[in-house]
Amino acid sequence: MYREGFLKYLQYEKRYSDHTIRAYRNDLKQFFSYLEENHSSRDVQSITEDKVRAWIVNCLHNNISERTINRKISTLKTYFKYLMRMGYIHYDPMVKVYTPKVGRRIPYFVDESHMNLLTDHRLFDKDFYGFRDQVIVEMLYQTGMRLSELIRIEDRDIHFGSQQIRIIGKRNKERIIPLTAPLVEMIRQYMARRDEKFLRRAPGFLLVTNKGKKLYEKFVYRTVKKYLSFVTTLEKRSPHVLRHTFATHMLNHGADLNAIKEILGHANLSATQIYTHSTFEKLRAIYKQAHPRT
Repeated sequence: MYREGFLKYLQYEKRYSDHTIRAYRNDLKQFFSYLEENHSSRDVQSITEDKVRAWIVNCLHNNISERTINRKISTLKTYFKYLMRMGYIHYDPMVKVYTPKVGRRIPYFVDESHMNLLTDHRLFDKDFYGFRDQVIVEMLYQTGMRLSELIRIEDRDIHFGSQQIRIIGKRNKERIIPLTAPLVEMIRQYMARRDEKFLRRAPGFLLVTNKGKKLYEKFVYRTVKKYLSFVTTLEKRSPHVLRHTFATHMLNHGADLNAIKEILGHANLSATQIYTHSTFEKLRAIYKQAHPRT
């Protein structure tokens, strides 16, 4: 009964993305469906640590990955903290619930030579729609921004003179990302072609659909997957893979880890350090190839 209020709290006070809120909604729905089916109750007052642990075991038995379970536990922790703060419950059953340990996952990324094949522009159609797709891919790859950040960009966020873009990230935090001169020119040309095609008279969202409306997540997913499929056989071909690819390539070219952290909008350095593994793997391969004793 308190879930909708909680989700509105996430949307309007915490400023979470639509994608994150959907994940929270689905996690809570799954949890309370389990309670109703196995414990004949959905009352938050009756939830105990044992019931939560039983649900975790049930998830494991259903082959849900430990990483996904950890995310679901995080959802419940946030939910019950909200209920405590609002005075709906007087005991938090998540206090003694701990998340399972998971192995460090190496991010998927596209090899630089393959990205060069994609960004040489020959794979994109020459009409407006192909050019728009090219801008989407280039912006994700050249800035490392998140999908949710890309679709929120407005014309006024592009600063042509200083070659920068203003990004509104997680928790509504603002950051500035530098742009290359070719990308700035590409954006300038795109805006002119967009305004000519859709007769735009007032600034609005930068990137638009085939009908001139604001982009949405599935549209960008389909676009990125389409073009990445031309150059890679990676199992995952999503906008986030382009974010990983940007960070990995920057690090491989000697960029400072703290600088990458700021560009990506990570809250702490540990989130950025996962990309060092890819660099070490590259160094190891070079070492094995070049060392006289190998």
